[in-house]
Amino acid sequence: MPQRDEEIALLRDELEMLMTERQAILRVVGAATALIASLDSKRLPVGAVEAADMVATSINHLSEETLQDALTAVNAEIEEDSTAA
Repeated sequence: MPQRDEEIALLRDELEMLMTERQAILRVVGAATALIASLDSKRLPVGAVEAADMVATSINHLSEETLQDALTAVNAEIEEDSTAA
């Protein structure tokens, strides 16, 4: 039993570390999403537009739930495009 208790404790520690890391990643993704949403691509240098496009493409591959978690992590909201509805 002591070995099993030790394994359970190690798994709990690992899970806690992963959840802490997930929160940090969600904050980064949320901040990046808010930044990308606020950019005016017509006023950016080509290199910055390419980098922003790469970030936006990565963000678009996230599930709706994960993206919402990321926005919540930084208290941000993205205005919906009125033409999308």
